[in-house]
Amino acid sequence: MNDNISGWNTWSNTIEDWTDVSISELHGLMTGLMTACNAPSEQEWATVLAELSFAPLPDAALTLLAEEGEDTVFQLKDKDDAYAYMPLVPDDEHSLYERVIALKQWANGFMTGFGITDCGLTAEENEMLSDLAKIGAIRLEEDEEYEGGEESYLYIYEFARMIPVSFATRKRKPVKELTLISGLAINAKTTKELQAEGKLPKPIPPVLNVMNQHNPS
Repeated sequence: MNDNISGWNTWSNTIEDWTDVSISELHGLMTGLMTACNAPSEQEWATVLAELSFAPLPDAALTLLAEEGEDTVFQLKDKDDAYAYMPLVPDDEHSLYERVIALKQWANGFMTGFGITDCGLTAEENEMLSDLAKIGAIRLEEDEEYEGGEESYLYIYEFARMIPVSFATRKRKPVKELTLISGLAINAKTTKELQAEGKLPKPIPPVLNVMNQHNPS
């Protein structure tokens, strides 16, 4: 699927001025959250990202994220539609290195997004996430050949793609019930805003990326 059809170009153009994480990682985070939650509103997305210590998204990017979240929930709720889900990574006109790194970032994002849902896991799901964490831990230099080449990349891409499909039928909950933001008024000031106003005595540490629980030492 080329970049125009997949939405890669749309995301790139809309979020080009926001550099906290890559678009693949943001898409993975969105997907991980959408496997367990109902689609958030723009304000709910803004609150979640703020509590994860991300800079505010531009308005157009926040709208895109909310719309994509809604579409993803709709897609993943249906077993047949779910099989058409695809991680947002660049097409094969980009170098293999770019695609591997984008998939690695998507995997990290998914782990974070699903991690903040506090959902229980079956033994099979836990094993799948452990394997996804290995994709998120890939180390590759730009001038280094990826072991196994295109065939290996397609294998790990398909494995990553099937995880949201496998998680798709779980019962979903409202985003406002997440421990991350539970008790916060959705239109309340973020921790960063409170810190800037001097109303918090010291910075609140960001939520730990669940990848840290899975990366090999």
